[in-house]
Amino acid sequence: MRECIDGASFAQAIIHAAASINLQKQQINELNVFPVPDGDTGTNMSLTISTAAAELRKKHPKTVSDAAAANASALLRGARGNSGVILSLLFRGFAKAVKDKDVIDGRELAIALDFGVAAAYKAVMKPAEGTILTVSRLAAARAADAARATPNDPEAVLEAAIAEGQLALENTINQNPVLKKAGVADARGTGFLVILQGML
Repeated sequence: MRECIDGASFAQAIIHAAASINLQKQQINELNVFPVPDGDTGTNMSLTISTAAAELRKKHPKTVSDAAAANASALLRGARGNSGVILSLLFRGFAKAVKDKDVIDGRELAIALDFGVAAAYKAVMKPAEGTILTVSRLAAARAADAARATPNDPEAVLEAAIAEGQLALENTINQNPVLKKAGVADARGTGFLVILQGML
């Protein structure tokens, strides 16, 4: 069990996440029917987070504050498509929550996930349910519950967020008529979960 996340472990988590989504980008592209069926969500999310992974490989940040700030900045610069922009916002809010922290525990991880959700919702003019916003919001809410039980176990907090995110993702098909008609879960929500799983 890892009791806290420092700069090196956060950087490693993002590097793993980038590798994970790169491997699964084609499957995510195939789910891409909403809001536009352009088949590039997986590619866009992969390219976006790969920019951050490359930056973190060069920088070797010591503190989680430095790592999260470098990650957010690189994601914003490398953001491709709407899915890349939303991903960059989720991590921009995260970076804001961990500013000036050397390390974070499970409780602070949950708070940072929640800050990310708030930043993403604030930037979307008409947030729709059954999207990456829903998946990230419910995952963050579950992370907060888990953090109350295991404040010193960020891995358990992230595992709980992923488990809830998976349930939320499966339910996106019932929340969005376009997804229901196509019989698929939300592509961006899928990409976000692949990233969380890679981080874990």
